[in-house]
Amino acid sequence: MRQEVNSIRQDEHETLEILFKNTDLSFAQKSIHECFHISGPGRPPRNPLGLLRTFIVMRMKGIRSLREMARMLNTDPRLRRLCLIKKNEKGYPRTVLSRFTNRVGVEKLTSIIEEKVINLLKQNQAGEVDAILDATFIKAWSTRHPLDSHLGYSDVEARVGRTGRSYDLGYKLHISIDHERRLPLASILAPANENEKKHCPTLLEKTRQLLTKAGTKLRTVIADSQYSSKKVRESAPEAIIPYPANQRRGVKNLLRVDRKFRTHGPEDQKNQYHKRSSVEAVNSFLKTQFSAAINKVRGLKQVTTYALYSLLSLVLIREAAVKTGKQEKAVSPTYFNT
Repeated sequence: MRQEVNSIRQDEHETLEILFKNTDLSFAQKSIHECFHISGPGRPPRNPLGLLRTFIVMRMKGIRSLREMARMLNTDPRLRRLCLIKKNEKGYPRTVLSRFTNRVGVEKLTSIIEEKVINLLKQNQAGEVDAILDATFIKAWSTRHPLDSHLGYSDVEARVGRTGRSYDLGYKLHISIDHERRLPLASILAPANENEKKHCPTLLEKTRQLLTKAGTKLRTVIADSQYSSKKVRESAPEAIIPYPANQRRGVKNLLRVDRKFRTHGPEDQKNQYHKRSSVEAVNSFLKTQFSAAINKVRGLKQVTTYALYSLLSLVLIREAAVKTGKQEKAVSPTYFNT
């Protein structure tokens, strides 16, 4: 009976070993190696690819801190194999993991994600893309400042901003995704008090640059009413963005969304606008399956790096699903997480 249960579980899910076997991290390995000295005086560095895989495992498994991960790497043989630690080697200490994050930085992690996304778009021969914009809240690991409740105390760069129907201290991850493949095309992390419209032009420009490298065109930009501005609408080939109640009052046949989230306006625009559910699913995956909701670092740069590891984990799931011939699992964040 137990063998039958194990067989059923194996049919329904794959493991992290299968994930790493079916993802090409050669570009990442080359890029990260540039951050370390290969020869000359000094202690040789630990395996950079193993360190990168350590952070991916942390995001996939919801391991909350570097200290906890370092302890587990000394005792868990499976995690040691996943993170490329040899049999007689010590696990990666917390200090080594911390220095690795600082060495790699935001730019290299961003370039690794972009390279993976470009390759996936090329493999799918995506001619045109509908880009969906949204922002998701990431709570700061800090309390509010006792002298100014809009600021962070131990995280001085965090700010109070809207999260759903309330306010909290933290950051916002602004992202654009490809609707059909649910791939992140561009991202910007900013303090939570900064409005979506402020970062939208930069986000769109980064999206266009990535799509150009992939030989793909931007067809439509879809976003909620927070992005409604003349500048945003003029910068998009076609903008499916509802007008808020205080814009163009009295004009009929415009796309609008009421307080009960019911859409009103032209039928074709309403159908396009409903594609926004895909970016909401991606935000949910990032928080619940790739650990974006358990932020344990401080500062804009460190939180950006934290979010990028979550985005990289999501992209690797897509790549592994394509390589294993199970494209329907590309939108299943738990399929390779056993």
